[in-house]
Parts: sequence; C-alpha cells; structure tokens
Amino acid sequence: MARSAGFWDRLTGRSQAPPPRARRHRSVVTGAQASATIFVIMRRMRVPLVTLILIFAVSVLGLTLIPGQDDAGRPWDVGFFDAFYFMSYTATTIGFGELPYPFTAAQRLWVMGSIYLTVIGWAYAISALLSLLQDRAFRSALALQHVTRKVARLREPFLLIAGYGQTGESLGRQFDALGRRFTVVDIADARIDALELNTHHADVPGLAGDARNPHDLEVAGLGHPWCEGVLALTDDDEANLAVTMTAALLRPDLPVVTRTISPVMAHRMAAFGEPTVINPFDRFGDHLRLALRAPASYQLMSWLEAGPGAPLPERAVPPAPGRWVVCGYGRFGRHFTADLRAEGLEVTAIDLHPDDDDPDLLVGDGSDPEVLARADLAGAVGFVAGTDDDTTNLSLVAEARDANPDLFVAARRNQPASAVLFDAMDLDAVLIPTEVVAQEAYARLSTPLLWRFVRELSGCSDAWSAELVDRLTATCGERLEALWKVRLDDDEAPSLGPWLRRGELRLGDLLRDPETREDRLDAVPLVALRGEECTLAPGADFVLHPGDQLLFVGRPSERRALSTSLTDPSAPAYLVTGRREPSGWLWRRLSRRTPAPAG
Repeated sequence: MARSAGFWDRLTGRSQAPPPRARRHRSVVTGAQASATIFVIMRRMRVPLVTLILIFAVSVLGLTLIPGQDDAGRPWDVGFFDAFYFMSYTATTIGFGELPYPFTAAQRLWVMGSIYLTVIGWAYAISALLSLLQDRAFRSALALQHVTRKVARLREPFLLIAGYGQTGESLGRQFDALGRRFTVVDIADARIDALELNTHHADVPGLAGDARNPHDLEVAGLGHPWCEGVLALTDDDEANLAVTMTAALLRPDLPVVTRTISPVMAHRMAAFGEPTVINPFDRFGDHLRLALRAPASYQLMSWLEAGPGAPLPERAVPPAPGRWVVCGYGRFGRHFTADLRAEGLEVTAIDLHPDDDDPDLLVGDGSDPEVLARADLAGAVGFVAGTDDDTTNLSLVAEARDANPDLFVAARRNQPASAVLFDAMDLDAVLIPTEVVAQEAYARLSTPLLWRFVRELSGCSDAWSAELVDRLTATCGERLEALWKVRLDDDEAPSLGPWLRRGELRLGDLLRDPETREDRLDAVPLVALRGEECTLAPGADFVLHPGDQLLFVGRPSERRALSTSLTDPSAPAYLVTGRREPSGWLWRRLSRRTPAPAG
C-alpha cells in the first residue's frame, strides 16, 4: 500500500524530484535491437557503397598510371594525392579544375570514362537509398530508435497507454489538459501518425508496435524510472491481459488500469498483482441504476468524471417503477438485466440466439413486430437496445417509440461515426463503452480524491447532490472548472502548521480571500480526507488538522489566492482573527517588542 500511495502523491503533486529507485526489473531491450537502424542501413547499402568505392578507387589508380606531361612537354605523372583530389571534386560534380598542367588525350579519355562510371554509381546508390527510405523494416527501425530517444529524455512522471483508440485518445486529451505526460504504443500505424498531428501541449512519444510484445512496452517506457502507471486500453482482451501480465512481472511496483467485458478475463487479469479492471457493461449498469434512483447524483458524477471544461449534463427524469424490455441478450444485455433485477425491477429480454434458459427471455428478432408485440412495450416503462450493431439499435429505438412514446429509452452506441445519429434520436441514456472506461480511468488517475468522492457518492441523498450541483454551478457556471488537491503538511502548507496543530483553523477561514477576508474564495471543497476518514463537501465549520487532504473545484485565480494563504506566514492570522502581522522576520520581532498604545 505504501508504494501505491507514493504513486498517487507523485502523480498529483507535480513533484520534479527524482522518483525512488524502483525494484530492479529485467530489461528486454538488447543491444542488437537498439542498433537495428545501423544494421539495416549497412545491409541494404552494402553493394551500392562497395560499387562507388570500387569506381572511385579504379579511377584514381588509372589516373596515376596514365603518363602525362608538363607545359614544356616533359613527362609528368599525377601522384595519388593529386589524383584523389581531382576525382573527389569531379565525382561529386563540383568541377573545380585546379591541377597545374592540362591533361593529355589519354588522360582525358580516362577521366571521361570515370565521369560516366561515377554517374552510374551515384544513380545506383541514390536509387538504393530511396528504396531503403521506403522499406518497412528500415522505417520501423528508425521509428524505434526515435521513440527510444524521446522516452529516455523524459524527466517527469508519465503514464504508458497501450492502445490509442477512442478510449486512449480521450484519456490522452484529458491528461494533456492537466499537464500530465504520457507515452503510447498501438498496433495501428494510422493512430500513431494521427498522434503526431494532434495539438498536444507536450510532445507525446508514440510507438507503432504490438502491446503484447514486452520489448515494445519496454521501448514505450515500461522500464523508465519516471513511469508511474500503465493503462491497457486495446480492443483485444488478450492484448490487455498480456500488458497486465508484463507489467506485473517486469514492474510489480506500477499500478495497472485495464479494460475487459469478460468476467473470465477479469479473473485471469486479477491473478497478476492487483490491477484495476474496468468492465464498461458492468459500470454502465451501475451508472443507470444510480440515474434511476438518484438522478442528481448521477448528474454530479457524470460532470466530475468528464473533466475540466465539460458542460453540465442534463438531469434526466427517471421513469416510474415498472417493467423493462431489453433487446439483445449478449454480455451487455445479461449485465444490464442483472443490474435492473437487483433494483427489484421486472425485465423482459429479447434475443435471437439466447445462451441460457431465462424464463423471462423471448426468443426472436427484436425488430420483428410480432416479437415486440409479445414483449408488450405498451405496458413497459423502459426499453434498452443493447445489440452490437448501431443501425439495429437505432431501428429498435424507433420501433419501440412508435409502440410507446412514453418509454424511457437507453441504447448502446458502438461506433463514433454513429454519434450524430444517436444525438438526433434524443435518447434518455446512451452507453458508449469507450467513454465509460475513459471517464472511470480519468477519475482514478487524475486525482485519487476524485475517485474517492465518486465511490462515496452513492451513499448520499439525491437532495444533497442537487444542492452541491447548485453550489458548483454558482461557482463555476455551466462548465466545470479545474480540480486540484491540497495536502496540509509542511511542504504544501508551511504557513498553517502552528494553527493546524492547535486546532484553530477552520475550512471557512481557509477559504477567505487573503487580501480581503470579508470576501469568500469561489472554490468548492469536494472531499476532506483524514487518514481513512472521508468527508464529502465539508462545511465552513470543519476543523482542519495536520496531514488533511482537500480536493477543490474552482477557477485558477482562486487557486492562486489559496496558494498565498498556504505559503504566506502572515496570512493565517489575518484569515482567522482579521489582524495583519508583518511578513518579515525582523518586523515580526520588532512588532512584539513595541508596547501597545495606552487605552
């Protein structure tokens, strides 16, 4: 647990101090792999280079052997150095022409032949070089070397993202907005090329490789001392298992967040360390249950998990208790049906090829009017289109609404290209597996206190959540402002130490403006964590203690003002008592010796 706590502290504390030395791990990068580019060049360019060298050598040798003469007609032979000098500027097409005596006819004939030979040699070498630049093995080796250098130069905490599809790209944008660094490995070249074109604030090293290959993970930074976590977000459960296994074996000190829709695969992943396994189908069911039971709590959770800048989502009106119809009884349908029944609701499932003998399961095509008639949509309160085809889900929603316009309708969206169509349908709830995974991973990794808030939120009343949403909108408006964490210790809050130890500082005093204490800072406290005791949205009378951790939401200006209160030695006295104390040591000493004026 100590390792995990240290990871979260460094991840959110923005510390630039070198990380503690990780347990020694096995490196899978060999010297031959690191020099792959040189070997490819030497192998492909060997014959063209040897041809050029032979042409040059024969030309120089012939020029020294052919007799020449000086201005007086006396014999004069060109030396090796002069011949090498002449052929150097001739073969490179410079044509300087500095030799002291004109050539004889035999020398001119030899030079003319040498020129043609060097032109042929250069053409052969250049064509071989162009072919090498297009060679897939060379480009892969060059990219490997380029990524290796970029990763080696990282000197701040970063995350390794395996799989840069919709989930990885969404998380990448959110972490980049927070100023967090990350590296990427993805099997698709097009995704890595697109990564180079993205407008990230910092350069993102991206490797086109197989996440199942330990070498590719090592190149992407798995063994780097600043690597602070691994996210396995590919579309292949086996690849995610391989990443989880590799990280557990080579870097057991690193936390791992992975995704899967299979309970069996989740069990296999859990055998390697303690990874955080996110099942989007299961999480969506939990979210919808919360939306049905406490719509304001679901609205608050969705807003906070979406990250800074996210607009406030609408608060859905849940349907009255009654029967639900779920069309599509695959993995998602079974998860969702179980969640609804756990809420005490009656569920009728429809599937063309069922895998079990559920007594409430209708066998048939959900788009068949006769099957829908047997499902009695007119007497249902909710409908879920949960197949793995977007066109089918949209047509099912249209037919269900024709049968009962008052249905609460939820649907599963599988492809991003269908987003505009699902938006036009104006659904009550939409399952986007990639977004579910991205939001939960963001809540876990951006700030641990935010994930603690999300975990504890289900135990709060809906009225409490609605009041907190009103406070946030009054402070931030309709778009979420930045979230930041404060630890009340000597490093982050050096000015508060004496007041915290005496128990004389309350949260309401800390949130006063350090310039004008009558004004309140527009920052909303979400969490106060003291050891294992968690308080959500603590009030102004909450007494602060040393070591408390606080999570705030507010504008950057409010964060700067709070930072002044945490670091200015004279701020706490003014915030609590209204009395301004000198900030300098000398002035504080003189003020204590100055007698108070006579009453």
